[in-house]
Amino acid sequence: MQRILVALAGFYGFVAVLMAALTSHLLAGRIDAASLAIVKTGIDIEAWHALALLIVGLEVTRLGKWGLRAGALWAFGIFLFCSAVYWRGIMGSSLGGVAPAGGISLMLGWLMLLWGGVRGF
Repeated sequence: MQRILVALAGFYGFVAVLMAALTSHLLAGRIDAASLAIVKTGIDIEAWHALALLIVGLEVTRLGKWGLRAGALWAFGIFLFCSAVYWRGIMGSSLGGVAPAGGISLMLGWLMLLWGGVRGF
C-alpha cells in the first residue's frame, strides 16, 4: 500500500503543477478573475494534500491503520474535490455534490490522522 500512496502523491503533485502551468499560460485572460481564483484554490488544496499523502505514504507502516485510512480518504477526496473545483473554474458549471463529498473525504482523512495520534497509532 505504501507504493500506491506514494505513487498517488506523485500523480497529484504532478497534476497540481500542471494545473498551475495551465492556469498561468493558457487560462489567464480566457477566464475571469473569480474563475481563476477557483482554479487556484483547487491547485492549493491538491498540492498540500499531495504532500500530506506523500508523508503518510512514506510512514504508513509506522502510522498503521489510521494512517492508511487517512491516506485512502485523502486520495479519494483529492480526486473528487479538485476535479469538481477545476471543472467549476474552467467550465463555469457545478458538478453538484462532488466537491462537497470530496471536501468531506479530505476532512475525514485529517480526523483519521488525529484519531490515530490520540490512540497512539
